[in-house]
Amino acid sequence: MNLENNLNDKQLEAVKHTEGPLLILAGAGSGKTKVLVHRIAYLIEHMGVSPYNIMAITFTNKAAAEMRERVERIIPNVGSSIWVMTFHASCVRMLRRFIDRIGYDNNFSIYDTEDQKTLIKRIYRNLNLDPKIIKEKTAIRAISSYKDELTSPEEALRQTNDFYDRQIINIYSEYQKALKQNNALDFDDIIVKCVELLERDEEVREYYQEKFKYIMVDEYQDTNNAQFRLIKLLADKYKNLCVVGDDDQSIYKFRGANIFNILNFENVYKDAKLIKLEQNYRSKANILNVANAVIKNNKGRKDKSLWTANDSGEKIRVLEFENAAGEAEFIINEIKQKASDYSEWAVLYRTNAQSRLLEERCVLLNIPYQLVGGVNFYQRKEIKDVVAYLKILSNPNDDISLLRIINLPKRGIGASSIAKISAYASLNSLSLWEVLSDIDNIEELSKLKSKFSVFSESIEKLQEAKEKEESVADIIDFIMDEINYKASFLEEGTEEALARIENIEEFKNKAREYESTELEAFLEDIALIADIDRYDEDSKRVTLMTLHAAKGLEFPYVYMSGMEEGLFPSSMSLFTGDESDVEEERRLCYVGITRAKKELCMTFAKFRMQNGDMRYGTLSRFVTEIPSEFVQSNAKSRSRSDFRAGSYERKSNNNSENYYNEVYRKSIEIKKTSKLNYEVGDRVRHINFGEGRVIDIEDGAKDYKVSVDFDKFGVKKMFAGFAKLEKI
Repeated sequence: MNLENNLNDKQLEAVKHTEGPLLILAGAGSGKTKVLVHRIAYLIEHMGVSPYNIMAITFTNKAAAEMRERVERIIPNVGSSIWVMTFHASCVRMLRRFIDRIGYDNNFSIYDTEDQKTLIKRIYRNLNLDPKIIKEKTAIRAISSYKDELTSPEEALRQTNDFYDRQIINIYSEYQKALKQNNALDFDDIIVKCVELLERDEEVREYYQEKFKYIMVDEYQDTNNAQFRLIKLLADKYKNLCVVGDDDQSIYKFRGANIFNILNFENVYKDAKLIKLEQNYRSKANILNVANAVIKNNKGRKDKSLWTANDSGEKIRVLEFENAAGEAEFIINEIKQKASDYSEWAVLYRTNAQSRLLEERCVLLNIPYQLVGGVNFYQRKEIKDVVAYLKILSNPNDDISLLRIINLPKRGIGASSIAKISAYASLNSLSLWEVLSDIDNIEELSKLKSKFSVFSESIEKLQEAKEKEESVADIIDFIMDEINYKASFLEEGTEEALARIENIEEFKNKAREYESTELEAFLEDIALIADIDRYDEDSKRVTLMTLHAAKGLEFPYVYMSGMEEGLFPSSMSLFTGDESDVEEERRLCYVGITRAKKELCMTFAKFRMQNGDMRYGTLSRFVTEIPSEFVQSNAKSRSRSDFRAGSYERKSNNNSENYYNEVYRKSIEIKKTSKLNYEVGDRVRHINFGEGRVIDIEDGAKDYKVSVDFDKFGVKKMFAGFAKLEKI
């Protein structure tokens, strides 16, 4: 392995610095994966470190697989010995082995978002809660936020006396009890329970600290507080912790990511070394100039600037269209005219709703495309049905899966019968399967025996097949035969029904990779597959995806559509008055720009239908932050900037509130609130930010500006008419 020929000076320095904490600030396209791969190889070949003692954590299965493959190319036959996997996969592996030490069975189920929603709905019914008062989505988001902070229901209750918060915490408490009863974990729990295991069990903690003497974490800027705690626990003994990330690409605040994990790394680890990777190997110089010009407007960042030895390339194009339909028509028509390989082209947008017009145009022109971020294959009804049967075979106490299939196919089991066994199970702290298995001995349920016997017999037959060590694919066939699933679709005879059969066959193709003894591994894999893992770079199709989904990818030709205030940056980031929200949007713009290798085109529309209303669009501030020498444009004068073909006058926008007053509000009719029903000091509730206390009210010319210190989101400044605050 000739490192000097393969790496630049900074990359080489990062590879050879093996002892103690290391922060690698890796700009977009700077070869961070290459550095991590060579660092692993260097530890093994030059430092004599056992592959068994190396851990590399990623955020996607795709990234983990790529890293393993590249290590294998350098050092054959070691990839399987190195712990290279995602946060969730790593924690699941540890929990499968040791979770019994914190009161769970090792065959626990993993609940996806749909399972989570189903469980929350059950809890609402049990507690007689009105989802109009506390929305189910609000409760789920709040629960996830508590878990990100490693806050238990008991701790949360101690931290508040607020009536509304206490109601949500009560839901949280019942939700956790139900998960435990079902021997199940949701995605957040996978991290939380692993942290709990390591904190509570000294023997387990010391085992993994000794095992993982060298730890590397990719995309460290995306870690939340729970993940931060997990890594710190694992690295505390040897402190050979190498984290790689880019604060300029921190875009998952809405998922709980804490940018301060990377910004404060050197404060947490006082002897940490900092290495910046600023040479970009991906993009033309002009694209990087644009990216640098935009991101430098953020204040909360570490100083760095991308550069490249590549040529300048074409200026980026900024194109104006009369409406969103015209924008979509132009983009897809141009791809049709220019593309020799559709896989080289990507269209990125801020919201999923923007894909519709692009999809319609692709269909009209017969252009193959892949939509990343659409309905997950594993969330389709027929797949969820089969998975529910598999989950019951692995974990019979999984009530959510059992309820999904108890009357599939139709067995004459009505809602009242299910309600009776559910009530009995709840009253006696039993799972539904425990009740059904012992129904002969339960006098008050004896009349229901005949209704449930067919289902019980089906499950027992399938359990016998599993015990015979049939393959996962064979077990799926047993399920299909037992419930006559395919036949029902064939009888239906529609294209949709036939597509469902094809989906099941494709599902079996995945299952054929696993032996019977690997049923739990199979269920884990499909539970942990993310949207980005479903991106197929060899598809020979145009890629349509959100800017969030595009992170980590690259394309020769990129369109960023919908570059308008209120769409990008989002209206929510503008309404809050919090500059950090706008900075997060700017980082997202930076991510979009740096996906492009050869050419970048930004588009915007004068008029766009949003939320049922036709909105007049003003040019995104992110576009106006680009120096004119890097741009060619067809745009006419657009509000705050004199945006002409090839040049425009740039104006300062350091004050986002002033900019909002001057430009964005021109596109929206704002009527001053006649009277406020709250005053400074009052407790109020916001639909998105929850509860907080009013700390200031300013009587502005157009509307009242209200500052609220929210319990979970800090101080936000907003216009009263938009905020629609409710006094508590």
